[in-house]
Amino acid sequence: MTTSASRIFVGIDRSDRDGARAEIGRLAGTGCAIKLGLEYFVANGPEGVRAVRAGQKLFLDLKLHDIPNTVAGATRAACQVKPDFLTLHASGGSAMMRAAVAAAADAGDADAPRLLAITVLTSLDESDLVSCGQIGPVQDQARRLADLAQRAGVAGIVCSPQEVATLRRQCGPDFVLVTPGIRPAWAASGDQKRIMTPAEAIAAGADHLVIGRPITQATDPAAALARICAEIDALA
Repeated sequence: MTTSASRIFVGIDRSDRDGARAEIGRLAGTGCAIKLGLEYFVANGPEGVRAVRAGQKLFLDLKLHDIPNTVAGATRAACQVKPDFLTLHASGGSAMMRAAVAAAADAGDADAPRLLAITVLTSLDESDLVSCGQIGPVQDQARRLADLAQRAGVAGIVCSPQEVATLRRQCGPDFVLVTPGIRPAWAASGDQKRIMTPAEAIAAGADHLVIGRPITQATDPAAALARICAEIDALA
């Protein structure tokens, strides 16, 4: 059964293994999934992932972006730790994403992760796109990259909650939409620019939310997660 907690990937945004294990332990029994990213993976590698994973679903947020052959090889390597989701950049192009899809399929149905393509990072706004030489506005760029990703065969995308409603209409009900940039009204925005509350993002059409500091830096992380879930459940 899908619960509000199972729709939340808690970002374990640190590099030390003991600290990550402790953060994950404080969420034991809550039903949430966990997200491990580049910061942790570069410091600890696949064995480090195995060492802290405690049965939860895993979102391995590596944001792969390289030539197709290299990304295919990295995808095969990542499959060894059996993540449920694995990220790559849609801006790497169709050939790169198709190579990753094929590599993931080689792991077999039981072990293949669902690939998610990054559209526009939530730390970027219109002026950042211009400075990078990309064509804005942000929503238009996200729509282009979402279309490219869907045609390449990935399972879904990672996008700002502010683009969720538009991309849900564009991509249909079965394409997975994962949204970082989630901040409860009672939490600080930090370095995120295009943000929304958990309940707002779910109402807009998000399947999963990525939430880090509002949960992990709380005095009682499990209680903070429960508070967020209650806000989502209030929509029903």
